[in-house]
Amino acid sequence: MLKTTQSLAAAVMLAAVTLFPAATSAAGQAAGQQQETPTVPRIGLTAGRSTVLTTDFDVTRIAITNPVVADATVVAPREVLIDGKAPGTVSLILWGADRRVQYDIAIDQGVTALQQQLRALFPGEDITVTVNDEATTLSGHVSNTSISLRAGEIVEKTSSKTKLINLLEVPGGVQSQQVMLQVRFAEINRQALSEVGVSFFTGANGYKDWVARTTTQQFSAPSFDQTQLTFSDFLNLFVFNTKYNVGGLLKALQQKGLLQSLAEPNLIAYNTKEASFLAGGEIPIPIVQGGANAAVSLQFKEFGIRLSFTPTIAGDIIRLKVKPEVSTLDFANGVSLGGFRVPALTTRRAETEVELRDGQSFAIAGLLNNVAQDTREAIPLLSSLPIIGNLFKSKAERMERTELLVLITPHLVRPLDPDEVPPLPTDPSKFFPTDGAIGTELQGGGGTVDGPPVAPGAAPAKKP
Repeated sequence: MLKTTQSLAAAVMLAAVTLFPAATSAAGQAAGQQQETPTVPRIGLTAGRSTVLTTDFDVTRIAITNPVVADATVVAPREVLIDGKAPGTVSLILWGADRRVQYDIAIDQGVTALQQQLRALFPGEDITVTVNDEATTLSGHVSNTSISLRAGEIVEKTSSKTKLINLLEVPGGVQSQQVMLQVRFAEINRQALSEVGVSFFTGANGYKDWVARTTTQQFSAPSFDQTQLTFSDFLNLFVFNTKYNVGGLLKALQQKGLLQSLAEPNLIAYNTKEASFLAGGEIPIPIVQGGANAAVSLQFKEFGIRLSFTPTIAGDIIRLKVKPEVSTLDFANGVSLGGFRVPALTTRRAETEVELRDGQSFAIAGLLNNVAQDTREAIPLLSSLPIIGNLFKSKAERMERTELLVLITPHLVRPLDPDEVPPLPTDPSKFFPTDGAIGTELQGGGGTVDGPPVAPGAAPAKKP
């Protein structure tokens, strides 16, 4: 029975070879190629390390594809020293008297000194450091936001020539990569002024032998011109007796002023990208160049409300490098040049770095400035008389107090979906209705120019 089965199998194989000679030949060639393809030995090595390769024949010549990744040197007839330099894979070929052998040299990055430092400082944290010519990348998982930020600071200080890409993940971290910064400038300026002074005089009419005047010269007083009085300012109170030709000028003034300013600029920026804007203008500043034949050129100086900031999102923490600035024109302290008045600039500026969570606020700058000026003038001897001596004195008191507060509030934001875009007002008449109820017509939406089309019977668009 066994012989019969073997005979049958041999007959089937003979028939297959006869019917499909090409297929059988191809299969045989493929099998032969698989058997002839030699396996290339692989040698693993870490960058910065070396190893010695021992052969069973005398090496007469060697070749390596990329000496930048690895280098090989024959140190003995049957020993080759291999040095790993940079991550990568290269081929090493050795020739002998009657043979040739090829190896694959795989160089790994290994553990860098920077990664060893981070592992020592933050034990138990999954931090991987990848360094190349352009950037240093941190990847892995850390337990909290503080470790992510501190690890990034260490890398920035260690390798300042490369750019840092921090991909460390924190449990509970947000997915938003855009930050809206709300900055509020609140400024209050209070001013108070008090002036008191008296000036007596007698004219020439009826008393030609007497022409007199008393003044501390702090405020305007009448002057004499060929036995006539000339008044440049009657001050606040003016009294003159035509019978006795005696008069007096009284300066008594109190002034109070209050200035309140509030600005709320908002700006959105992507994670680690700087954003800035300016709400104001530019003034021309003349620049004189040269000597006798001086040429005057104009340089424009910006003023207004300026804001620039760079956010860094690390989990639920937002680190901000913010620089707000408010500048206004000051004509009182300006200069005159060629008949033109060039104003000065009053600037309030702050620059700092803070860490906040979404929606938290910080007062990054506060200014309390008190200015008090007291000027007194008096006529000698007469001002020392009791009681009536006050009539020969004058004074001016000026007080100014400025309070400035800068508050910042970061928000993590995302773009609106099409069904979340609110309708915009399009009818100008709805802004100023005749019944005086300004804004009541806008509660339900004034138009849908930039909003999505609303199907009949559909619910109105959701508010953001």
